Amino acid sequence: MQIFLRLKAKKYQSEASYSFRFKNMANSVALGLYITICCIAFIMSKIIVSFLLYKRWARKRRMMEDTLSGGKMVMFRSPTTQSLTSKTFMKMTMKLSNKDIIGSGGYGTVYRLIIDDNSAFAVKRLNKGNTDRDRGFERELNAMGDIKHRNIVTLHGYYIAPQFNLLIYELMPNGSLDALLHGNRVQTFFQNYVMVSVLFSASHKNIDTGKSSKEKPLDWPSRCKIAVGAARGLSYLHHDCIPHIIHRDIKSSNILLDQNMEARVSDFGLATLMEPDKSHVTTIAAGTFGYLAPEYFDTGRATTKGDVYSFGVVLLELLTGKRPTDESFIEEGTKLVTWQYNEDATFEVQM
Repeated sequence: MQIFLRLKAKKYQSEASYSFRFKNMANSVALGLYITICCIAFIMSKIIVSFLLYKRWARKRRMMEDTLSGGKMVMFRSPTTQSLTSKTFMKMTMKLSNKDIIGSGGYGTVYRLIIDDNSAFAVKRLNKGNTDRDRGFERELNAMGDIKHRNIVTLHGYYIAPQFNLLIYELMPNGSLDALLHGNRVQTFFQNYVMVSVLFSASHKNIDTGKSSKEKPLDWPSRCKIAVGAARGLSYLHHDCIPHIIHRDIKSSNILLDQNMEARVSDFGLATLMEPDKSHVTTIAAGTFGYLAPEYFDTGRATTKGDVYSFGVVLLELLTGKRPTDESFIEEGTKLVTWQYNEDATFEVQM
């Protein structure tokens, strides 16, 4: 009897142990499956949320994107552009004429565009060159629109069409450093614009007309402020932008001044836009004589060091008030960079 009970007890214990192990195994499988499902759901939710946030960001980033006259306009969202419509902008753009020109260069002609009391832009009409309408060209423009820095001119939008391409920048009321130092036709255009704009803008915000910079010399604190601001803008392009940007055409006419006489670097990225088939290390057509580094003529390689050399020439220009291509240098067979080391040269700062 005892043997029978022991055997029966062992049988029950064996069945209970098997049942317990089976339940543990089932619980482990269920737990593993639950964790796997949770992980997959978490990852999928992150992907979906990221996608929705990206689409929302893209909608905010591109305030308008319209097809007009066979072209395409994109305006990046900002307080300056939020009240604009593409039709209004294009209507005003089509009215631009030679009297609205405020500058010109190797990449195109710049016009001032006044929309209303609170909206004024600098519109650069690009020379066609190699700027074919393709995704690469638009991608470069979109990347330029992402760049926001207090010492870099903001790109508000662009218009691309088979006939012409437009870049829409914020307008710098005090013109360029070149105009400020040397006084030329560009400075006159900017001063005329500012004298008009201040009449209808003064009631909305405090704007420095830039007239004072023409009436009094550019003092040393102002020169130092301009130099530091331009250096910060160039440093941002070289080190903080992804990918890093080589300007390739640093010169005084590409350093603009806002209403507070703060320096803004302009025309960044245009060399790449105008020559999409050439890399930054093989292009030999970018840059301005007098500002180019000597090694650039030998190698044709555009580098950040070349930008720094060009900026050094700008600093000498800011210090001496002389252009790198000054007639006196041509007569003497020298240039601004070497002129300062000539022991017989008379150092005179032109205010």
